[in-house]
Amino acid sequence: MPPKGSKSVAAKPAAAEPHGYEFAGPPGAFAISFGLPFACYVATFLCNDISGCPVPSALAPSTLTIEKLKQDIGWTGVRGLASWDVSAKVVGYYFFSLLLHRFLPGESVEGVELSSGGKLKYKFNTWNSSMVTLSILAAGTALQGADFPVWTFIYDNFLQILTANILIAYALATFVYVRSFSVKPGNAERRELAAGGHSGNMLYDWFIGRELNPRITIPILGEIDIKEWCELRPGMLGWIVLNFTFVAHQYKSYGYVTDSILLISAFQTLYVLDSWWMESAILTTMDITTDGFGFMLAFGDLVWVPFIYSMQARYLSVYPLSLGIAGTLQVFAVLGTGYYIFRSANNEKNRFRTNPQDPRIAHLKFIETKSGSKLLTSGWWGTVRHVNYLGDWIQAWAYCLPTGMAGYLVEHSSIAPTDGQSLADKSYVYTGPTGFVNVVQGAARGYGMLFTYFYLVYFAILLIHRERRDEEKCKRKYGADWKRYTDTVPYRLIPYVY
Repeated sequence: MPPKGSKSVAAKPAAAEPHGYEFAGPPGAFAISFGLPFACYVATFLCNDISGCPVPSALAPSTLTIEKLKQDIGWTGVRGLASWDVSAKVVGYYFFSLLLHRFLPGESVEGVELSSGGKLKYKFNTWNSSMVTLSILAAGTALQGADFPVWTFIYDNFLQILTANILIAYALATFVYVRSFSVKPGNAERRELAAGGHSGNMLYDWFIGRELNPRITIPILGEIDIKEWCELRPGMLGWIVLNFTFVAHQYKSYGYVTDSILLISAFQTLYVLDSWWMESAILTTMDITTDGFGFMLAFGDLVWVPFIYSMQARYLSVYPLSLGIAGTLQVFAVLGTGYYIFRSANNEKNRFRTNPQDPRIAHLKFIETKSGSKLLTSGWWGTVRHVNYLGDWIQAWAYCLPTGMAGYLVEHSSIAPTDGQSLADKSYVYTGPTGFVNVVQGAARGYGMLFTYFYLVYFAILLIHRERRDEEKCKRKYGADWKRYTDTVPYRLIPYVY
């Protein structure tokens, strides 16, 4: 959304805002709430280190049988999806994050003004907390290398860790939904319902989020803003920890680490570090100011981000593709372009909001609305209305391109391959627990892109949906002024295209 001026105006109560269903209403909420967890399992099973990515059965659907599919995905029954021991360790990970939030020093920042009046205070120390965790992991790796038990545990129990986080997302969404009915008008805690979260349909409200900023006070751990804590802590840190796990596995299997997995891990780590360093910027995002906290955000933060966004590194941990200098430079060029647009646009917006007299943005043109807000019509935000989303999507290409024409098949043998075999057919060989493992593209070449480039397609859909939500919100807020603004800045995401 274009930046606003610093003038304060009275907000319309959230409950009075006209707000219809999103995501196709209750049917869409049902499909997403149960379809996306299933999709996470599909991605885990159909792209694996047992038989291939995709599994051989998927390449020959005409001869597909349930027994063959079970063999290809390593199915051990429903009980194999979860483990009490693994679940306890995942809960311990969350508890450790809460301890760091409570006891490490942090910055106290006020959020934007609530529709019911007043502002919430937030404690920001995600950077410090994450550095402590990453330092522990770095120390363990320095001492034990790729055999550090944390890396081995995560890789060997990836499926069970996924299940534990899915269950936590369901439980957390249910907890905040039930607790939202204790919100009373004019309460001293400044609790309020989200504009779109109290439709009266139980499933939809549970999914979209009924309460805007649910908070809970836990003995010893203090007050936790559940939504803000989930946005940047366990899932974002989990994303890069999973990437590091896959880097360690590649080294453990092959004895080296490729430029492709290093690039993806470095790029995604940079993205996460940037969000931690600029933590206070989250307070002006729709996730915090507009959306309630329900299953949509709980699942997205705790499951979708770490387990789906790390899919490229998981792929490369098994198929160690090397890009070379030319390929590496091309990927860097894509990332640099996207990051420059993303960060420059956001900096321009934040400067305009906080200090319109800043000489770096004082020359920019804008439209002043009847409400007193100002909409930029030059600079980055005069190019397209959601230019930060464009930069974000360009960066997404750099997360997928290092996987190349993805796809591989896994062949197991008790006989060592002959010298030079891996070079001759561009396969990779390592010694597994039961013999030699030969990883070759073969008939799977290209089909693995369904997994490694999925993030690119999904992210485009997400950004388009998000910008349309932004547009609807701005239409309601600015009325005729928004029409005047869109006439001046006609393109949404891509200049002269969309």
